Amino acid sequence: MTETTGYAEIAAYYRQQIEDGTLRPGDTMPSLRQVSERFSVAQTTANRAFRMLKQAGLTLPKAGVGTIVAGPVSQNIAARVRLHETTGSALAGDETSHITETGTVGADEVVAPRLDVAPGTPVYMRRRVVSRQGVPVHVSTSYYPAYVIAVTPELTEPISTGGSRELAAKRLNSPQNRVLEEVTSRFATESEKSALGLTAGEVIVTQVVRTVYLADGRVVEVAVKVAGSATILQWETLLTPPAATENTE
Repeated sequence: MTETTGYAEIAAYYRQQIEDGTLRPGDTMPSLRQVSERFSVAQTTANRAFRMLKQAGLTLPKAGVGTIVAGPVSQNIAARVRLHETTGSALAGDETSHITETGTVGADEVVAPRLDVAPGTPVYMRRRVVSRQGVPVHVSTSYYPAYVIAVTPELTEPISTGGSRELAAKRLNSPQNRVLEEVTSRFATESEKSALGLTAGEVIVTQVVRTVYLADGRVVEVAVKVAGSATILQWETLLTPPAATENTE
């Protein structure tokens, strides 16, 4: 990298190292001085890069050590499905989930079309803060259609199940099949900033909207996740091999 390298490029460099395993959870990150010397930038630029990594949940401060790697911001949903199959929980060992709000709300312009209901239609909502090693990494709000709540009344309780989609899919007798993920950037709300421990006046966050489909075509969940980084992407992931899905035509 050249002396014109910006903080976003530095953050992207270390993000890639964390995601490809070059830097592993628990590894110590270089100091701000080392980063500024390596990329020929001011320490303020290095500090901004490290703030981006922290806001994305990729790094953590550790007393007496400096900054350490926390791990990827979130396992992709296919990995979480496999994790639940293996351990009975979709959360990694260093993650915790705290339900902050539950209740019935009117489907908004984001949720309504993905659940194929009219705007304002009552849907059930569960909001949680997921932390890694005690540090909040994202706020996630799940929305469920009435048929999901009918078979999984546990979701109306403010208690983490460790795998709400998996529980609903089992009760509906249809495995999770695919997920459409739509990623955009926006400014964080005050409540999101508070939940994530973000203190800047204006913070750009990533909003990930996940629509999870069962093998029978029904939507089991629409989840809106907010974390501290910014990009615009969209992709779809198969959760079960095509051969595992019955053709009923």
